[in-house]
Amino acid sequence: MGPLELAHTYMDCFFGKASLDNMEKILSDELYFEGPLYTFTSAADYLTSLKNNPPEDVSYKIINEYENKTSACLIYHFIKPGINTLMAQCFEVKLECDRISRINLIFDTSKFI
Repeated sequence: MGPLELAHTYMDCFFGKASLDNMEKILSDELYFEGPLYTFTSAADYLTSLKNNPPEDVSYKIINEYENKTSACLIYHFIKPGINTLMAQCFEVKLECDRISRINLIFDTSKFI
């Protein structure tokens, strides 16, 4: 899978179109996730967090997407009751194993307060 396909597979898992368990297959064990609220240094820790507090009643609408050989970026509207905000997520991929190795999530946290 290329970076953009991996990014879309991740989004399907996160937003409930596929099981969160499927996300394990596309994340590197050494995943580094950084967002405005949380940072994780392993896929296991990130997945545990998602399973303990799963995203519920959420959806998204892609505005734009970009891809190069080793990364992809999705810009989208995150939609949840009472919240509609712009987000960007950049995914870095280890090509030798077709897995996401790094995710950077950017959004305005004030929308969630």
